[in-house]
Amino acid sequence: MKAIKNYLIDMDGVLVKGKTMIPGADDFIQRLKKCRKKFLIFTNNALYTPRDLAFRLQSAGLDVGPENLYTSAMATASFIRSQKPNAKVFMLGESGLSQALHEAGCVLTDEEPDYVVLGEMNYYNFEQITRAIRLIREGALFIATNPDATGPSETGILPATGAMASLIEKATDRHPFFIGKPNPLMMRSALNYLGAHSEETVMIGDRMDTDVVTGVMSGMATVLVLSGVSTREDVDRFPYRPTWIVDSVAHLEVECSPSDAYEDDDEKDED
Repeated sequence: MKAIKNYLIDMDGVLVKGKTMIPGADDFIQRLKKCRKKFLIFTNNALYTPRDLAFRLQSAGLDVGPENLYTSAMATASFIRSQKPNAKVFMLGESGLSQALHEAGCVLTDEEPDYVVLGEMNYYNFEQITRAIRLIREGALFIATNPDATGPSETGILPATGAMASLIEKATDRHPFFIGKPNPLMMRSALNYLGAHSEETVMIGDRMDTDVVTGVMSGMATVLVLSGVSTREDVDRFPYRPTWIVDSVAHLEVECSPSDAYEDDDEKDED
């Protein structure tokens, strides 16, 4: 890990499970800060804004700010801006997606949009879905924030973006372009946002089929933590392997060069 300067960290299953912090995750974040490492906590979930997610993590005991969060909604908005500045978008989603699109200069409208963009929704509105289907059939391009078919909740799994995308695809015969993991586009977008290079960056995740494969395809070192979905036995089922496997982020060393580390207050006083 000595060559690692930047960290891309999956959120659910790596730092938290639901609303509960994974033991040692707070110490890991503090080690990153002490060693002045650049890091982004990122997620396929497009429901929430970075500020919302930062509050959720802070409530669990993690000292992170909105600037440390990156979502598939932000990657989607960045992609659209790169393809068509000031694009017109018909959106199916919540505040996390609408804020990202607005900040990217998009106009939200149902009048001849360039794109129909689908993200997670708290409530599925049949009229909105019907409108999206008609707009796609009329020529709007179909983008979805991520391919996840289900998502977690306090009461069990919920249908997520991938499931709704399948419904719309069936009705339109148009396959959506998925931005989030495992598309390496999201990883490249996060690296650009962080101002980092893949050769000096590690991807930390709990899933072989999304986190690790995305890191591998993006040319990064990868860490599989066993605190979430994938197990050590699962690794042998895939043709690619993580660079390292650890029980949790609590077991990850953060290499600190003397010039990078913050001095303790006591050391400063002695000087």
